[in-house]
Amino acid sequence: MILEQLPLARQVEIVFKQVRDELSLMSSGSVFIQIRNNVIGKFGVRHLPMESKGGVISKQEFGLTEAHYIAFKQMAIDSLKYKNSWTHGEILFDFAVKKSALYASVQFESNYNLASLAKSV
Repeated sequence: MILEQLPLARQVEIVFKQVRDELSLMSSGSVFIQIRNNVIGKFGVRHLPMESKGGVISKQEFGLTEAHYIAFKQMAIDSLKYKNSWTHGEILFDFAVKKSALYASVQFESNYNLASLAKSV
Protein backbone atom coordinates (compact mmCIF):
# COMPACT_ATOMS: atom_id res chain seq x y z
CA MET A 1 0.00 0.00 0.00
CA ILE A 2 1.39 3.40 -0.99
CA LEU A 3 0.25 5.91 1.62
CA GLU A 4 0.97 8.94 -0.58
CA GLN A 5 -1.82 7.77 -2.88
CA LEU A 6 -4.43 7.41 -0.13
CA PRO A 7 -6.62 10.37 0.81
CA LEU A 8 -6.01 11.68 4.32
CA ALA A 9 -9.52 10.57 5.37
CA ARG A 10 -8.69 6.97 4.45
CA GLN A 11 -5.41 7.21 6.38
CA VAL A 12 -7.37 8.39 9.46
CA GLU A 13 -9.66 5.36 9.09
CA ILE A 14 -6.60 3.10 9.11
CA VAL A 15 -5.26 4.81 12.25
CA PHE A 16 -8.57 4.34 14.08
CA LYS A 17 -8.72 0.69 13.05
CA GLN A 18 -5.22 0.18 14.46
CA VAL A 19 -6.00 1.79 17.86
CA ARG A 20 -9.55 0.38 18.19
CA ASP A 21 -8.71 -2.25 20.82
CA GLU A 22 -6.84 0.29 22.92
CA LEU A 23 -9.77 2.75 22.77
CA SER A 24 -12.14 0.03 23.99
CA LEU A 25 -10.22 0.09 27.28
CA MET A 26 -10.24 3.89 27.72
CA SER A 27 -12.95 6.30 28.87
CA SER A 28 -10.90 9.39 28.03
CA GLY A 29 -7.74 10.37 26.22
CA SER A 30 -6.40 11.59 22.90
CA VAL A 31 -5.60 10.10 19.52
CA PHE A 32 -2.80 11.98 17.80
CA ILE A 33 -1.56 11.83 14.23
CA GLN A 34 1.54 13.49 12.87
CA ILE A 35 1.41 14.54 9.23
CA ARG A 36 4.22 15.24 6.77
CA ASN A 37 3.43 16.01 3.12
CA ASN A 38 -0.21 15.05 3.80
CA VAL A 39 0.85 11.53 4.85
CA ILE A 40 0.36 10.22 8.38
CA GLY A 41 3.61 9.00 9.86
CA LYS A 42 3.60 8.62 13.60
CA PHE A 43 0.29 8.19 15.43
CA GLY A 44 -0.86 6.90 18.77
CA VAL A 45 -2.94 7.31 21.90
CA ARG A 46 -2.34 9.39 25.01
CA HIS A 47 -4.25 8.77 28.20
CA LEU A 48 -4.08 8.59 31.95
CA PRO A 49 -4.87 5.05 33.10
CA MET A 50 -6.01 6.18 36.56
CA GLU A 51 -8.50 8.79 37.74
CA SER A 52 -9.02 10.47 41.08
CA LYS A 53 -12.42 11.30 42.50
CA GLY A 54 -12.79 12.63 46.02
CA GLY A 55 -9.14 11.92 46.72
CA VAL A 56 -9.50 8.24 45.84
CA ILE A 57 -7.49 6.94 42.90
CA SER A 58 -9.14 4.25 40.82
CA LYS A 59 -8.48 2.48 37.56
CA GLN A 60 -10.78 3.27 34.64
CA GLU A 61 -13.27 0.43 34.44
CA PHE A 62 -14.74 0.88 30.96
CA GLY A 63 -13.85 2.19 27.56
CA LEU A 64 -15.47 3.30 24.35
CA THR A 65 -18.46 1.26 23.26
CA GLU A 66 -18.91 0.30 19.62
CA ALA A 67 -21.31 3.23 19.13
CA HIS A 68 -18.82 5.63 20.79
CA TYR A 69 -16.00 4.32 18.60
CA ILE A 70 -17.99 4.77 15.38
CA ALA A 71 -19.07 8.31 16.33
CA PHE A 72 -15.52 9.28 17.39
CA LYS A 73 -13.99 7.93 14.17
CA GLN A 74 -16.59 9.73 12.05
CA MET A 75 -15.98 13.01 13.91
CA ALA A 76 -12.24 12.64 13.21
CA ILE A 77 -12.84 12.05 9.51
CA ASP A 78 -15.38 14.90 9.26
CA SER A 79 -12.98 17.29 11.00
CA LEU A 80 -10.57 17.05 8.06
CA LYS A 81 -12.88 19.44 6.19
CA TYR A 82 -11.46 22.18 8.47
CA LYS A 83 -7.80 21.44 7.62
CA ASN A 84 -6.78 24.13 5.18
CA SER A 85 -3.65 24.57 3.04
CA TRP A 86 -1.04 23.06 5.37
CA THR A 87 0.74 19.78 4.69
CA HIS A 88 2.85 19.30 7.83
CA GLY A 89 1.64 19.20 11.43
CA GLU A 90 -0.34 17.27 14.01
CA ILE A 91 -4.00 16.63 14.67
CA LEU A 92 -5.14 15.81 18.20
CA PHE A 93 -8.54 14.18 18.76
CA ASP A 94 -9.56 14.40 22.44
CA PHE A 95 -12.42 12.37 23.88
CA ALA A 96 -14.14 11.58 27.16
CA VAL A 97 -17.15 9.47 28.11
CA LYS A 98 -19.25 11.00 30.87
CA LYS A 99 -22.57 9.52 31.97
CA SER A 100 -22.57 7.30 28.86
CA ALA A 101 -22.24 10.30 26.49
CA LEU A 102 -19.20 10.79 24.27
CA TYR A 103 -17.60 14.24 24.22
CA ALA A 104 -14.93 14.86 21.60
CA SER A 105 -12.91 17.74 20.18
CA VAL A 106 -10.18 18.28 17.62
CA GLN A 107 -7.09 20.48 17.60
CA PHE A 108 -4.99 21.22 14.51
CA GLU A 109 -1.32 22.19 14.65
CA SER A 110 0.32 23.32 11.43
CA ASN A 111 4.12 23.25 11.11
CA TYR A 112 6.29 25.31 8.80
CA ASN A 113 10.05 25.46 8.25
CA LEU A 114 11.54 28.93 7.72
CA ALA A 115 14.62 27.48 6.02
CA SER A 116 12.50 25.94 3.26
CA LEU A 117 10.51 29.16 2.88
CA ALA A 118 13.68 31.23 2.51
CA LYS A 119 14.51 29.36 -0.71
CA SER A 120 11.26 30.45 -2.33
CA VAL A 121 11.35 34.09 -1.22
